[in-house]
Amino acid sequence: MEKRNNRKKLRIVVLGIRGFPDVQGGIEKHCQELYPRLIDYNLDITVLARKGYVKGHPFSYKGVKIVPLCAPKSKYLEAICHTALGIFWLAKRRLDFDILHLHAIGPSLMAYPARRLGFRLVITHHGPDYARKKWGTTAKIILRLGERLGAKYADLIIVVSRHIQRLLFEKYESIAVYIPNGVNIDKGSPPGGTLMDFALEKGKYFLTVGRLVPEKGFLDLLDAYAGLSTDWKLAIVGAADHNDGYSNTLRRRADQIEGVVMTGFQADEALSELYSHAGLFVLPSYHEGLPIVALEAMSHKLPMLVSDIPANKEFASDEEVFPVGDIEALSERLRDFLENPSLLTSPKTLIQKIELLDRKFNWDDIADRTCKVYRAVARMPVRMGIDIPRNFGML
Repeated sequence: MEKRNNRKKLRIVVLGIRGFPDVQGGIEKHCQELYPRLIDYNLDITVLARKGYVKGHPFSYKGVKIVPLCAPKSKYLEAICHTALGIFWLAKRRLDFDILHLHAIGPSLMAYPARRLGFRLVITHHGPDYARKKWGTTAKIILRLGERLGAKYADLIIVVSRHIQRLLFEKYESIAVYIPNGVNIDKGSPPGGTLMDFALEKGKYFLTVGRLVPEKGFLDLLDAYAGLSTDWKLAIVGAADHNDGYSNTLRRRADQIEGVVMTGFQADEALSELYSHAGLFVLPSYHEGLPIVALEAMSHKLPMLVSDIPANKEFASDEEVFPVGDIEALSERLRDFLENPSLLTSPKTLIQKIELLDRKFNWDDIADRTCKVYRAVARMPVRMGIDIPRNFGML
């Protein structure tokens, strides 16, 4: 592991995320765990965050510099406007940074101007966002363009799952480096105030976690739960970034079903407590890059049922998946679990999951691999349309 040494300190600037700490979103959780660890690798990290999600003035978080920039509160314009403003901000400070790291394909629309400024450019592809249900036709076309521009102009692309790696090669013959999302092995939290606040009983509630957006499939889960006859509750943990018709419909539907608890966004000890004492974790998503919330559930030795999309099948067994969008099948699997919990709670299986997390989804290992990517990119010549050497795919 390459910790502090006499190598030149690389200056990394990060763009495309809302910010951190404790900002809802898988990409934000990814960055919150990754970048503080990279400080120990003789790297200087600056994150350009969005005002409204973080403090309104520059601050430091575990050695990472956070600089808030303006962003419109609009699900259609927020990411691209903030990224464009970030590029403008960087144009005046070109000599202050060595590598620009863009996260997600929406911000990758700015890959070309970033290269024109002379930055060495790393992009992390967290998933084909144009597959998300919340986007209309125009937005999907724009997001596909962002993916294409990122594939063309990045010095190197990181992907968080194997299925994204295959997608980029099939579509653009781009060789991407696989560095997945990670998870901290959580020892759990004792039952306490959070369970009391939401009237949840230890071991007698289904749990799902995520933003209130269509692709998470929470309406499917509500309908599947409504078909059960049980004293178990259903806890939906998460909030909407932007209140819209979907999130309002979801809340109204939840209000109509006895036993459904919507907790809003939870983090740290409160979230750990909810994971620690749930009976079953359920993720009915239509789209994921690699869901950190599922890895977190695994870290709590929590049995799970997840939709059979490619991202989920990278860590879930055949017994743990159900056909995405099939409400009847999901309801039947929930009913089967209630009648025979041992189907998903084998101690051997749950221990094997912890071993898998430590072996493949360890944040310290992920930080080490990311640092190697930065060092490799720093050695590349700066020129437009650089080809990515094939052996980088083996990093």
